[in-house]
Amino acid sequence: MIQWEHFLAPYKQAVDELKIKLKGMRSQFELEHDHSPIEFVTGRVKPVASILDKAQQKKIPLDRLATEMQDIAGLRMMCQFVDDIETVVELLRLRNDLRIVEERNYISHKKPSGYRSYHVVIEYPVQTIHGEQRILAEIQIRTLAMNFWATIEHSLNYKYKGQFPEEINKRLQGAAEAAFRLDEEMSKIKDEIQEAQVYFTKNKETSKKMKKKE
Repeated sequence: MIQWEHFLAPYKQAVDELKIKLKGMRSQFELEHDHSPIEFVTGRVKPVASILDKAQQKKIPLDRLATEMQDIAGLRMMCQFVDDIETVVELLRLRNDLRIVEERNYISHKKPSGYRSYHVVIEYPVQTIHGEQRILAEIQIRTLAMNFWATIEHSLNYKYKGQFPEEINKRLQGAAEAAFRLDEEMSKIKDEIQEAQVYFTKNKETSKKMKKKE
């Protein structure tokens, strides 16, 4: 019988540590007054019920969860632009505090549902009182538009158990294409958007300094 609290503890530790490290990447870009390819970072440990459901679906024995289930620890890195995703992936490849096990490009090769995202499976060393434990974690890198679609699709998937009515399936696929076209259009005016954001940030900082002097 798995003692879930003990089993999941290193995964929770990994998510907490990785969130700090990945958010730190964004902070470094901000310190250099450069455009950050990372908009924000979130993370979670998969609930026990979801682990059991997936283990049953994928026919993964419970004694092999640690080696065969790659997303018990999951993180998402959100980007403003599609081009930012490759930048973030390259930054992850350069890190020496984790090892990339697998990459899955669902942007160039979208899923039949319309799902787009870039998945990086990593092996991450967690330091415990019993020594080092290397665990698998999945990092999903996507734009805000991709994330909005994926969040909605995920909710509907729970309702319909993956068996979407034809009408909803068509609309989801259409929405996925619309979200991707939005990303493409925003990429075309990327420079103008970034200039506006820099202008807005500088004005905001100036206003704060003025208020402090008053």
